[in-house]
Amino acid sequence: MITHLKFASIPCRDQAKALKFWTEKVGLHVLTDQPLGEQRWIELGFGDAETRLVLFTPEGHEDRVGGFFNGSLACDDVDATYRQLSERGVKFKGPPQKQQWGTFAMMEDDEGNSFVVSSR
Repeated sequence: MITHLKFASIPCRDQAKALKFWTEKVGLHVLTDQPLGEQRWIELGFGDAETRLVLFTPEGHEDRVGGFFNGSLACDDVDATYRQLSERGVKFKGPPQKQQWGTFAMMEDDEGNSFVVSSR
C-alpha cells in the first residue's frame, strides 16, 4: 500500500539558482544531486522528514515555472518562520494571516513560484 508522498517537484529554469535559494535561504539540505540528461536530479530534504522537494522540470512542463505550488509547506510558527526567512532575503506576498483553520503566509522563490507556508 502507499505509505507517504515521496517527493514533490518544483519547476525551475535555473537549477543552480534554485538550489542556492532552497539551501542557503530556506535551509533545506541536499540528499541527491546527479546528472539526468540535460538537467540534474536534485532532491532536497527537510530535517528528518521523509518527503523531499525535487528541483526538476520535466520536458514540456517549462510553462509551469513561476506558478502556484499546489501544496503547503508546514512549520511550527508561521510568524517566526516569516521573520527568519524574510531576514534571509525570501520574498513574501504579505505578512502572515490568521484564519480559523490556522496561520499562513505566501512565499515566493527566486523563479517566481508561489508557496503557502502554514502552521501544522
